[in-house]
Amino acid sequence: MAKQLKRSSDKMISGVIAGLADYMDIDHTLARILFAVFTFFTGWIGGLVCYLICLALMKD
Repeated sequence: MAKQLKRSSDKMISGVIAGLADYMDIDHTLARILFAVFTFFTGWIGGLVCYLICLALMKD
């Protein structure tokens, strides 16, 4: 059975980053740190837009 991309119940805000971490089989904390670094280096807008798109598209 194929993996399904969905939000995680282990959430800090809405579970988007933890859901992506589950899908990619990486640690939730590492995924959150990588996302924070990505967001910082894209001037905040890049990370925010990606997060909101994932929030809208991912299942609960």
